[in-house]
Amino acid sequence: MENRNNVTEFVLLGLSSDRNLRIFFVGLFLSCYIAILLGNLVILITVRGSLLIKQPMYFFLCHLSLMDLCYTSTVTPKLVRDLLSEKKTITFRDCMMQLFTMHLFGGVEIFILVGMAYDRYVAICQPLLYVVIMNRQRCATVVAACWGGAFLHSAVQWLLVIVLPFCGPNKIDHYLCDIYPLLELACSDTYVTGFLILANTGTVVVVSFTVLVFSYVIILASLRTRFLEGRRKALSTCASHITAVALFFLPCLFIYLWPPQTFPEDKVFALFYTIIAPMFNPLIYTLRNREMKTAMRKVWCWKPCLECKLGM
Repeated sequence: MENRNNVTEFVLLGLSSDRNLRIFFVGLFLSCYIAILLGNLVILITVRGSLLIKQPMYFFLCHLSLMDLCYTSTVTPKLVRDLLSEKKTITFRDCMMQLFTMHLFGGVEIFILVGMAYDRYVAICQPLLYVVIMNRQRCATVVAACWGGAFLHSAVQWLLVIVLPFCGPNKIDHYLCDIYPLLELACSDTYVTGFLILANTGTVVVVSFTVLVFSYVIILASLRTRFLEGRRKALSTCASHITAVALFFLPCLFIYLWPPQTFPEDKVFALFYTIIAPMFNPLIYTLRNREMKTAMRKVWCWKPCLECKLGM
């Protein structure tokens, strides 16, 4: 890949050139990354180690947690390492790899959120048919479709960028290799490429967001006829999902639905879907979820379980 370009590596300008601020960011983002790893691993182990895995909502939650781990791991370790280094470079090959994996895992996460919204719609609006509609095979098909759609989206983004010539400037005003900053460095007219990228990303984000909003409008409208207790439980579940959707989607809408250009605020907004959303998702789906908290006590409180087995 390097042979067709003069540029063999890119320089990431990062979040700040101030050393004291960079040290603060190291502590902050390292703490966030550890929280992301621990929080999502707790969810994965809890769901896989309990009967919750048989429920479609938690089956999807497992995949969402896995995507959070994969997605943030494509960005955060490199970000922390660069904050500690004076020379923040990334090879052309690694840049293209980060671009592909970031959009792949991010795409899967978007589609999983849509799948979770569909699951809530069926559970609340068609409860008598829920077990039939959301069977194990249907859930597996939804996850496979999420991966297929995300791979197609990411491959298109990657192919549109990989064919561009990079022959001069190599400084990326960002902390990661993303589409729009790379377009600004290309040594050719990128109008058509930018339009295709905008169409690709816009289709994924806008259609997914529209489906999510529409599904929750229907869900909330149907809750008006429910009893108070059932309405409260359904609203609690939906509120968690809506919060997760807002944290991930709103920054994406701001960044990717504009013409192909970068703004200084893009780096701040990118932090929301690369670090903040993956960190808060475990809290969102556990703190207000009685079933999850009960399962966590059963899986992680090993001492009472051991005493029970020993007849103590």
